[in-house]
Amino acid sequence: MQSPSTYQRDRCVTGIHGLDEILRGGIPYGSTVLAAGTCGSGKTTLGMEFLVRGALAGEACAHFTATEPSVKLLENIRQYQFFDMNMVDSGLINVFDMDVLYSWLGLDKASFDLDDVHALIKAIVDIVNTIGVTRLVIDSVTTLCYKIKSEQLIRDFLFTLGKKLATLGCTTILISEITSATENAHWSSFGVEEAIADGIIVMGDNERMGHLLRFLQVVKMRGTYHSRAKHAIELTPVGVMLTPMLKWGAQIDTTSRWGQ
Repeated sequence: MQSPSTYQRDRCVTGIHGLDEILRGGIPYGSTVLAAGTCGSGKTTLGMEFLVRGALAGEACAHFTATEPSVKLLENIRQYQFFDMNMVDSGLINVFDMDVLYSWLGLDKASFDLDDVHALIKAIVDIVNTIGVTRLVIDSVTTLCYKIKSEQLIRDFLFTLGKKLATLGCTTILISEITSATENAHWSSFGVEEAIADGIIVMGDNERMGHLLRFLQVVKMRGTYHSRAKHAIELTPVGVMLTPMLKWGAQIDTTSRWGQ
């Protein structure tokens, strides 16, 4: 038996440039990670590259889109060189529209009660189990939670879903929309997501000399040591690039159009 000082938890290597170094090797397997960010901070791109890197390693991946139709999502992400539509066609990356899932479950209502929440959890877990998904992204959990009646139901939904997915060995990123990424801001829309999640990645903008510079900061990650420093994030055609803010300096691209 290994001593606590030498034990190393198995990691889900994200494959995202700079992020695995911040996390000392990757996200601990089975974790539920909240990726909370402002509009245009790169949340969707980060989530999709996380899936692509898993698919390239032969993992089965799934993306549940609640914010935009899957057709629009895929059309936008095809701008990036790291994305290959063959991954979707071959079933390595499975994209599901939440609206379609709602319809299939008969959840065509403005808000969900306890039975609806349980049905939704079962449907997501059944899909993950059937396909053998090891990487999952829900974009966004904010949009999904707007349909759940109470804060307690949201808490129960996220806790139960995360627990069941962890049991299946699935590492999950829940994308959350926030209005501000300042130190005094909440890192979730409903105030409960951040307490339930195993990890929190915050994404936002810093203004320098009239330019908005994207940043990423890991503020919480259970099961691993990690840097809590802000890192500059650049969305390039070949993927997400992270560098320490102090070293990034004045590398400003005022014409950048990548990301969502």
